[in-house]
Amino acid sequence: MEVTLAPAATAVALCFVAGGVALGAISGLVPGLHANNMALLLAGVAPSIPGPPLYVGMAMLAAGVVHTFLEIVPTLALGVPDPAMAVAALPGHRLVLEGRGREALRLSALGSAAAVALAAPLAIPITRAMVRLWPTLRANLPLVLGCVALTLIATERGVASKVVGAVSFALSALLGIGTLDISPEAPLAAGGMLAPLFAGLFGAPVLIDAIGGDGVPPQDGAGITASKRSVFGLSGLGTVAGAIVGYVPAVSSAVAATLALLAVPGRYGARGFIVATSGVNTANTIFALFALVALGSPRTGVLVALESASVPLSIPHLLAAVVIGASAGLLGVVTLGDRYLVAVGRLDPTSLSVALLCALAGISFLFAGGVGVGAYAAATVVGLVPARFRARRANLMGVLIGPIIVG
Repeated sequence: MEVTLAPAATAVALCFVAGGVALGAISGLVPGLHANNMALLLAGVAPSIPGPPLYVGMAMLAAGVVHTFLEIVPTLALGVPDPAMAVAALPGHRLVLEGRGREALRLSALGSAAAVALAAPLAIPITRAMVRLWPTLRANLPLVLGCVALTLIATERGVASKVVGAVSFALSALLGIGTLDISPEAPLAAGGMLAPLFAGLFGAPVLIDAIGGDGVPPQDGAGITASKRSVFGLSGLGTVAGAIVGYVPAVSSAVAATLALLAVPGRYGARGFIVATSGVNTANTIFALFALVALGSPRTGVLVALESASVPLSIPHLLAAVVIGASAGLLGVVTLGDRYLVAVGRLDPTSLSVALLCALAGISFLFAGGVGVGAYAAATVVGLVPARFRARRANLMGVLIGPIIVG
């Protein structure tokens, strides 16, 4: 290895990364815009960007990392339900309803930042282990995913919740089987059915619950009540679970975090879920990068975009973009998140929810045309099942797991 100093090239690379940070901040703060869709849009315009493909790839990866940090902000601030629905609310929303939204933002930022620090040194040994295991895992992938689905359902509390979880998984699996193979005609070339499906399954039900609610209540201080040991431990757990997401297709961050928390003695509640999920989500970016290098198989939309743009897989350059993006994302959550909560708290929750539901329908049309709008409506109905009958929404990942199980 030879270390050289190239100030001019470094300055150009940093400019590209800064542009990626800005794009990731914008996309992360836009509700309903998934990181995968943003990445595919970048892939579509990448060939027209003047500059070395490696620097373009660094910008794309930085954008993806910043997105994983900042997407918690609209998740917490938008679609906060009426307090009467608090039991069925998402973990982050429960904290917002308790006036602990600022703490939730910082817990998420810490979970993501710790995951970056832990994932970088763990990536090489875990990648070596996964290279050995991958042939066996690939040959038995339907069985592995079937066990994941059964574990999610079996660990629901009570018989009624187990039944609802099974129904939710089955309905979302049928939805995925019926729609994911469709190649819709849409205004955006980087379209696909994932955007309307995820918007309907996970976004619209939360917004519907917020209609008629009180919106974001006044928030207390930003102090973190969880212990440093628990935050660091849950971040580590999320990092290891992120390795699973990085290598095993169809296992989402929420699914991995749910399964990881089942192995933890004690109950960490909403705070633990936020830390673990944020850790999984960000660590996934690093592990998926190494999976692409070692196995030649992209596991995230950002890495699909890197591959389609023929970006050279220079690990030192790309990891540098990840670290810079993570630093910017950490600062962004702290500086922008509090303002976001205050601004949304001043708006009428019903008008805001209806406007966002319409916006999600518009995003569905942009990415998948009229078929996408229909899929969005169908997915919304399915997404309301666990929301109304108090089962885990992670069961809705049947939309991806189901089609893989049936081939």
